[in-house]
Amino acid sequence: MRRWLPLLAFVALVVLVAYGLTRPSDTPVRSALVGKPLPDFTLPAMVEGKPGLTRADLASGQPRLLNVFASWCVPCIAEAPQLMKLKAAGVQIDAVAIRDTPEAVAAFLARHGDPYARIGDDGQRVVQIGIGSSGVPETFVIDGQGRIAMQHIGDIREDDVPKLLKALEDAR
Repeated sequence: MRRWLPLLAFVALVVLVAYGLTRPSDTPVRSALVGKPLPDFTLPAMVEGKPGLTRADLASGQPRLLNVFASWCVPCIAEAPQLMKLKAAGVQIDAVAIRDTPEAVAAFLARHGDPYARIGDDGQRVVQIGIGSSGVPETFVIDGQGRIAMQHIGDIREDDVPKLLKALEDAR
């Protein structure tokens, strides 16, 4: 029995590690920048006819949403109707497109609606990581001075719309 003990211990360790790697985490990664100014950045335009995005654009005096998305992101498709509702309610929405192509983003917008005033191309995820976003989709409420007032992790669902509208109002 003693000679099998190391093998049994190794198998138990492998099972424990495999379980930990396959079990989804219920703990979202929150940005450390909530309540702080956005870092300085300049992103080129992602699609033709729509400007890119800079930090200065987000410090224009009016609260707005900053949506981190990608055309290949299934939850981004799910949240598209809610973003269109927010736009219809008068909310200014800008976007950071992650690891995407202009053609794919243009097709995404044509298919699911275009709520964005500006879309910056963040192909290397520099801005995404810099603002503390860990995935797509994520949405940030930005106050008029360019500070992150709130972070919404995951897709925006219908019951999230009132919360975002309240956060925008509070950010005035």
